[in-house]
Amino acid sequence: MVASVRTEPRGSMAMELTFGDPALTARLERGVDAAEERLRAVAAEARDPRVAEIVGHLFAPGGKRLRPLLALVGAEFGERDPSAAVPAAALAELVHVASLYHDDVMDQARTRRGVASANARWGNATAVFAGNWLLSKAARLAAELGPETIRLQSSVTNRLVMGQIRELVGPSDGGDALAHYFAVVAGKTAALIAMALQLGAVRTDAPEHVVQALAEYGEHLGVAFQIADDILDITSTSEVSGKEQGKDLAIGVASLPVLLALADERPEADELRALLTAATDAPDGTGLPRAAAPDGTALPRAAAPDGTGLPRAAALLRRCGATAQARAIMQARLVRARSAANGLPDGPAARVLHALCDFVAHRDR
Repeated sequence: MVASVRTEPRGSMAMELTFGDPALTARLERGVDAAEERLRAVAAEARDPRVAEIVGHLFAPGGKRLRPLLALVGAEFGERDPSAAVPAAALAELVHVASLYHDDVMDQARTRRGVASANARWGNATAVFAGNWLLSKAARLAAELGPETIRLQSSVTNRLVMGQIRELVGPSDGGDALAHYFAVVAGKTAALIAMALQLGAVRTDAPEHVVQALAEYGEHLGVAFQIADDILDITSTSEVSGKEQGKDLAIGVASLPVLLALADERPEADELRALLTAATDAPDGTGLPRAAAPDGTALPRAAAPDGTGLPRAAALLRRCGATAQARAIMQARLVRARSAANGLPDGPAARVLHALCDFVAHRDR
């Protein structure tokens, strides 16, 4: 296989892509480095050093940089020099990092990318405003890149915020919890991945049908990526994944395996339902609503008073087959992503997209 993926021991998507095409490898490496420079320059625009530290907090650890990479890969399908997509790569990461500040407040996260989260260090209000500041910088950069970039960035930012709101308020009374889950994921994860690919392609004047194929690929890859995250939350240790094990389960997030398990009528799911049906308030008193189970009940924190509830719930999720069912749904999404990639011109860039599908397919283990 010309393009392959190797993961590092930590599951935080530290990865290397080997392309079998030295010229493509060199272009992507230069592009990612140049995008990093743009991101550092954006953080430095906050002239107050205290503000610069806060808004640059999540740039310093490096992160996955998946979205800048995707923007640069998308640029390979155009007619112009792919280096024209460097600002688009930085823009994609700006929007993504802004969303991380907001997500960590919503999830009451303590860590992000191996360091203390912004909300843990400076408080929720500061973290939210730091995210807003980055979104404002993304909007300014989009304006510099032209009308089509403005349209893409504003549309995806709207989808992102709607996804965050939907996650907070949960499905409507009697609503379909699984449909709600996929609507949230489409807004919060898939839209950003699709945007990155589109931005790169637009910057290099790729044909419209190519831009649309990249968007379709990105939507399906993004959903699969999130499902893999959901499964990792249950199955992987913190040492392997680089994340807090069971974080989503502990705060009552209705991940796909949880929703599937709660809808399971087999006896193995009875104890899990018992663990997850007594709703509790958030420990910080915010009272933020959480997503609902298929029967409309709020999903509470899973940890029992004796501390055994969380690992027991994770074990039950594995035993009842919910993780296997979620994995099958993830694989179906990857099939659709590969189908979209098959509609693109063949070459090293298209093979990179298939390699990323391989990466996600094995990321949840």
